[in-house]
Amino acid sequence: MELELLTSLSQINAAEWDALAPPGHPLLSHHFLHGLETSGCTTEDAGWQPCHLRLWDGDKTLALAPSYLKSHSYGEYVFDWAWADAWHRSGLNYYPKLVTGIPFTPATGPRLLLAQDADADAVYAALIAGVSQWAQQQSVSSWHLLFPEQSVCDSLAEKGMHRRVATQFHWHNRGYRDFDDFLDTFSSRKRKSLRRERRRVQEQGLKLHTLVGNDINAGHWGQFYRFYQMTYAKRSGHGGYLSREFFTQVAASMGDRAVMVLAEHESGPVAAALYFRSNDTLFGRYWGCIKEFDCLHFEACYYRGIEYCIAEGINTFDPGAQGEHKIQRGFEPRLTFSNHWIAEPGLDAAVADFTAREAEQVEAYRKEAATLLPFK
Repeated sequence: MELELLTSLSQINAAEWDALAPPGHPLLSHHFLHGLETSGCTTEDAGWQPCHLRLWDGDKTLALAPSYLKSHSYGEYVFDWAWADAWHRSGLNYYPKLVTGIPFTPATGPRLLLAQDADADAVYAALIAGVSQWAQQQSVSSWHLLFPEQSVCDSLAEKGMHRRVATQFHWHNRGYRDFDDFLDTFSSRKRKSLRRERRRVQEQGLKLHTLVGNDINAGHWGQFYRFYQMTYAKRSGHGGYLSREFFTQVAASMGDRAVMVLAEHESGPVAAALYFRSNDTLFGRYWGCIKEFDCLHFEACYYRGIEYCIAEGINTFDPGAQGEHKIQRGFEPRLTFSNHWIAEPGLDAAVADFTAREAEQVEAYRKEAATLLPFK
């Protein structure tokens, strides 16, 4: 088996990439990932230099993985700033590092895309051997695989890549007929509180519309970028990771995989939430507003997403990273995973110790968070 590193997705045919990607998963499609490149979001200047993995066996592609050579740790949602500081204090460079994942997207799913008849164990071993050899030759400090499925994470851990865990909050569709049916699973007090939030949105004169695919026109995409940019500026002091071209050209051409909840007030549109959907999961991705309203964020980013999942028969709603406020709204704590290979032996041992101790704390937190769910 031979490892090749691609400096752009333009170096591989879209059909060949998508043949290995899970069907119906928009965030792993060639269109989405290549669009991040062409719209200026994942470039060397942005600190996301494409470095996609391709494993060959003869003339056959056995595996592909969206990967990036990183000069910082922004936009990953598996936080390793303390690791970078430890490298610096040891007189070593943490950057560049290699990251395999979907940029700016803390969503669990396939990361190593395998040919249907590939031997997974053999492929994983070959990838680890190939990446580690390349990384040491290129003075790359480490390789990080972000948000893989648990089974893949466990297999890689058995082969020497450290296993790290964290917690997110996801909603699960248990065959609900409608939103009220979902609320019937809540305790009386929690149910009243949530209904009060939804009424508050109506009392402020807000009207929300769920738009799908071609219902989202060019004007909506332009407005959304404005909302997104202003919200990032208020929260983080910069205009966000994604460019106008990403929204108006890439996201706008994703068809029914794109879902937007648009909020209007007397003066016109004031906020919006953007989702992408696969065949079985709704991914809540971005939110923006130009004016603050009580409970609007909860309505646009959570409740309308739940309603959409129920109407469409979607199993899981993944609204993104962090947010303990999601618990009382019926989003259940679940573990997420990452794997880490470290070139420097002394720091490799430190990471092994850290991830083991951290895992105990994360599991205790997940169990405690589950006790706070609003269900009867």
